[in-house]
Formats: sequence, C-alpha cells, structure tokens
Amino acid sequence: MNIAIIGGGNLGQSIALGLIEAEAHKPKDIWVTRRYIENLDGIAEKGINVSSDNLLAVQKADIVILCVKPKRAEKVLTELKQSLDPEKHVLVSVVTGLSIEQMREVVGAELPVLRAMPNTAIAIRESMTFVSSDRASAHKKAEILAIFNKLGDAIVIEEDLMQAGTVLGACGIAYALRFIRAAQQGGIQIGFDAETAGRIAAQTVKGAACLLIERGLHPEREIDKVTTPMGVTIEGLNEMEHRGFSSALIKGITASFNKI
Repeated sequence: MNIAIIGGGNLGQSIALGLIEAEAHKPKDIWVTRRYIENLDGIAEKGINVSSDNLLAVQKADIVILCVKPKRAEKVLTELKQSLDPEKHVLVSVVTGLSIEQMREVVGAELPVLRAMPNTAIAIRESMTFVSSDRASAHKKAEILAIFNKLGDAIVIEEDLMQAGTVLGACGIAYALRFIRAAQQGGIQIGFDAETAGRIAAQTVKGAACLLIERGLHPEREIDKVTTPMGVTIEGLNEMEHRGFSSALIKGITASFNKI
C-alpha cells in the first residue's frame, strides 16, 4: 500500500520514518508533502518521496494521512477532494479536533474516512494510537491499525472517546514525565547525582510499564510482589497516598478532560 502523508511536520515525518525503520514500507512507497520542501531534505536522503504538490502525492497513494495544522485542514481537504477516489483511497486524519463529520462535509459520504490520534512517542515507534471511523469496512480499519501498530500500539475506539483518549494517551505522556522528574528529584535528595537519578527513574518506569504490557496483569498484582509486611515500599506508598498521590492524578486527568 502506497502512503501519502500530507503535511511533513514533526508528526508526519515521524510516521514516515517509523514505517521505514520498522520495515513496514519501503521508502519509495511513501510520499510526504510540505509547502517548504527544503525542510524535508532529511527524509528525502532516506529515499522517501517528497513534494510540495499534494495532488501528485494523493495520485500516487492508496492511503492518505492528513497531518496538517487544524487551521489549514479544511483548505487542504478542499484541495484534495478532486483527487480522492472512493474506490481507491482511504483518508486518515491525525488532525486534533477534526471530526469525521467535518471531513465528510468536504470530501463527501462515499470516501472511507478514519481518525487516528497518536502521541509524541510515535517518534520512537512507541505511540499509543486511537483509531475511529463511522463506517469504514473492517478490512480498511485493519489496514490502518496495521500501520499504527508498527509505530507502537493502536486500538479502535468510538469517535466520542477521542477527547478522552487524547487526555489519557497524549496528555498522559506529560503526566508520566512529571512523575519521572519528581522521582529524579527525590533520587537527588537521597544521594544520587541528577543524571544517575534520572536514568534510574526512567528505566524503572519503563520496566514497570513493560511488566504490565507483557504479563497483562492488574497494576496492584505487581505492586503486591514488591510490598512486604512493614517494609520500606509500603511505607512509601502509604505516605504518597496520605498526601493525595492517586487522587491528584485522577483529578488532573479529569481537569484536562473538562478543559478539552
């Protein structure tokens, strides 16, 4: 499947590079567009097709991924409409806040249209990506899931959960990083230098996440393995809870959701 990525900013380039690094697609099968094509020199050196001509890229592609800024989305979709063929193309938008209904108002009802919402970890092929569609076939959904599963983990959700997904999966990157930073600061206070404390905190969080992903267990099951009666771990956990650790995190997530 040939892919056109319309909008070669950080996200668009991350998708293109991730797919070739995962050996999911050959560079020659990917087109990336941008108004100022000189900004795409780095990916062009890897064999990816680059152009400032959106229509040319669409004509070469089977899957069209829209990666432009929200304020430009309607204008670009209007431009692409003449080249989008419902019998050939699938349109996938990663534009924040752009609904399927809004896209259909421009491109029509027949074209398979999906939304995908990755997070910034897509740059290292570790994104949590949400995919939704109103009436794309199971086959088309599977094709898009396969693309984003090469860039991390991808799941299908209802479109009305996209905002919640953005908070938990995209804002969640910042929440996790803030925890790591706080752990780093604690590590400094108990004797480590900043670099070593940061390295320990980051790898520990990575290990904890991998335990859940690979074993599929509830977090409390893994916590129970670390906590012993009257031990140091339960002492620290209980102190954090007394200070409102879980409550603060939950309130932060709901505050972000209310804002969005």
